[in-house]
Amino acid sequence: MNTRRIQDMITQNAIYIVLVVLIIGIAIYDPSFIGINALRDVLNQSATRTIIALGVAFILITGGTDLSAGRMVGLTAVISASMLQIQDYPRRFFPGLVELPVFVPILLAIAVGFLFGMINGLIVSKFKVPPFIATLGTMVIIYGVNSLYFDMDPNQSQPIGGLRADFTQWGSGSIGSGQYSIPYIVIIAIVVSVLVWVIFNKTRLGKNMYAIGGNEQAAKVSGINVSRNLIWIYSIAGALYGLAGVLEAARTGGATNNYGNMYELDAIAACVVGGVSTTGGIGTVPGVLTGVLIFTVINYGLTFIGVSPNWQLIIKGIIIVAAVAFDMRKYAAKK
Repeated sequence: MNTRRIQDMITQNAIYIVLVVLIIGIAIYDPSFIGINALRDVLNQSATRTIIALGVAFILITGGTDLSAGRMVGLTAVISASMLQIQDYPRRFFPGLVELPVFVPILLAIAVGFLFGMINGLIVSKFKVPPFIATLGTMVIIYGVNSLYFDMDPNQSQPIGGLRADFTQWGSGSIGSGQYSIPYIVIIAIVVSVLVWVIFNKTRLGKNMYAIGGNEQAAKVSGINVSRNLIWIYSIAGALYGLAGVLEAARTGGATNNYGNMYELDAIAACVVGGVSTTGGIGTVPGVLTGVLIFTVINYGLTFIGVSPNWQLIIKGIIIVAAVAFDMRKYAAKK
């Protein structure tokens, strides 16, 4: 019985064990990895990835997928950056644009993400297009829209720079000073994580989301308006991608139409490793956060100790495949 309990405990907490082992392994090689500066860097790099992964988690829990997330990040980064350049920058995207309040372009970018998320939800729920195909199509469309916007005169596909300080501070500023300062972007990611946890666990939308992912037909029979819920779920995910795009532009101090490329795959991988089931109906916010941290530790930690990026890819691939195989075994055992 004790052995069985130990096995169950390991099964339920496998991702947290993996994260701890990774940190301990890297720290043994270089003890400075567990210092305050390294921790702040890991959290800083995890912030936008966390917000994207939380958006993707909404979709995965319903039994769908979202391949358009990364391109939404790119589009919203370009939109916000194009409207928040300093007045005397020589290559302004909109030369005649007056200085707008910083929150106006930010809200506009988030609204664009919300709109494209709603379009995804409508295609999936009303036209019954499989989420993989629907979001693959919108991924291509969004990149095309972004490229056309980015190529407008007088910009003509030049990287957007010269962003205002009141905008970039949200990506690079912090509360406090020195090694104990807390980046604004990390605080925003924490607030978003708490809000998403509340939606997942304390709202009707969250309960309906799990019900749809668990068994869509049973959800319909129980009186859940599946179409309306899916539209809201995809729309909220789109808004999160929009917020991530804004923060990515603020963090890097610029934007191009290639921002966000392949981010959706990293987000999906983080969700799967974090215990979000590929079959739908299962997933938690702490699990997603842990999945993001695992991949950030791999990227940052292995670079920190000088491991080749090629080996990092191999390690990430092994972890992804192992996580999916582990997930499918648990699903098969329940069946």
